[in-house]
Amino acid sequence: MTRHLPLLTLAVSLALLASTGTVNAHNITRILAKHPQFSTFNHYLTVTHLAAEINRRQTITVLALDNAAMSSLLSKQLSVYTLRNVLSLHVLVDYFGTRKLHQITNGTELTATMFQATGSAPGASGYVNITDLNGGKVAFGAEDNNGKIDAVYVKSLVEIPYNISVLQISQPLNSAEAEAPTAAPTLNVTAIMSKQGCKAFSDLLIASGAHTTFEENVDGGLTVFCPTDAVINGFMPKYKNLTAPQKQSLLLYHGIPIYQSLQMLKNSNGVMNTLATNGANKYDFTVQNDGEVVTLETKVTTATITGTVKDEEPLVVYKINKVLLPRELFKAVQKAPAPKGAKVVADGPAADAPADESVDQTADNNGVNKMDCGRLAVVALSLLSGVVMFS
Repeated sequence: MTRHLPLLTLAVSLALLASTGTVNAHNITRILAKHPQFSTFNHYLTVTHLAAEINRRQTITVLALDNAAMSSLLSKQLSVYTLRNVLSLHVLVDYFGTRKLHQITNGTELTATMFQATGSAPGASGYVNITDLNGGKVAFGAEDNNGKIDAVYVKSLVEIPYNISVLQISQPLNSAEAEAPTAAPTLNVTAIMSKQGCKAFSDLLIASGAHTTFEENVDGGLTVFCPTDAVINGFMPKYKNLTAPQKQSLLLYHGIPIYQSLQMLKNSNGVMNTLATNGANKYDFTVQNDGEVVTLETKVTTATITGTVKDEEPLVVYKINKVLLPRELFKAVQKAPAPKGAKVVADGPAADAPADESVDQTADNNGVNKMDCGRLAVVALSLLSGVVMFS
């Protein structure tokens, strides 16, 4: 009988690899989306960027507040930065399912929260006391709340043992430290980019004076698309051919005057105005996504988001793999009909276009195209079936 051990080994290895790709995966936004009565809580987890932090952790318990409980919390009119601290107090960095709540040793347990993990909570203010009361009730209270019990366990929404547990509690936890006014972080756009592989683009902003417009828009919300150093360095000979006003317009074209998280971009495909948009000069581009890949399409070129430099509302900075070329400054490549009998070849640059960066701007495109675990599993099972059939 023919031996197929190497093929069998490969199939099993691929199957195992595919299965491990989904271990401990959870998405708090999707979990809560199935429960409309928690829509406000879900919204503010996203706004404060806690959702992303929750999804990154492998062992977590979320004490969820329904819309009525969130309404009482929002009535305090806390800033988004203070609200982040308060909500992070409702995220325990340990797993507590329903059974564990009722099996607490000595009836009470002090556990750390995400507020404590940030380093912003002084002393023990980032801890929550869980108490198993008589009659089967379980109570929760912030450690810095003078021993007062604020809320009780209502029900379990989702439990994935030792990964994530989402439990409803009756009302928000009170903490003077968490609710203390928190100043907005100082966000220097050019300094942030300079430290994260976008120094060349940052230097161009400063040299042209365009950085002033970027800085002035931060407080109201700003999204920046930064070509990486390798991309800018390859584009410099063409950039130098532009006039000073054209350089400013090109650089401003890489910013939009609103905050757009990656998820927001995926959900808002369509035309986007930019910092360069001014009356008749549209200077817009189109956002498209194909699964997890987000592209920015001008009439001249298409760039792909390859990474995130900074995401801290109201500012988000993304890395892109090409310089965005606006049609107001660069002519789109026109497709000419091929002569009869001639082979169709790839389009070349327009004769009077200042640049076509399709060749020298392919750097930093790693991490965008990833094999889906599901497809990997299909390949594995196909190979395994082949081994069985021909053994």
